[in-house]
Amino acid sequence: MRKLNFLFMVVVGMLMSAMNVFAQAGQPVEPAVNYKGYVAIAAGIGFAIAVFGGALGQSRIGAAACEGAARNPGAAAKIQVMMILGLALIESLVLFALLVVFAVVARV
Repeated sequence: MRKLNFLFMVVVGMLMSAMNVFAQAGQPVEPAVNYKGYVAIAAGIGFAIAVFGGALGQSRIGAAACEGAARNPGAAAKIQVMMILGLALIESLVLFALLVVFAVVARV
């Protein structure tokens, strides 16, 4: 009985999803909503998330470099070089995100 009920529900679901096949084709209507503002807002929010991630990564790199230099003062120069390299790479990712935002907003 459960299988029969399940089969019945599946058939009813398929028939209900096929109802729009029988609808008449109307005239193509242009959307009245202007979505350009939404694209700009979404790009700004995405860039804010990218900046937040970059700032979080940079703060963790700085904290780890300070901790490493405090534990081993002899390796402080090497740690500083690696820290600057990591900071530059993270900052380049944030600048790349800004470039993508400009490209998306300019395309619309």
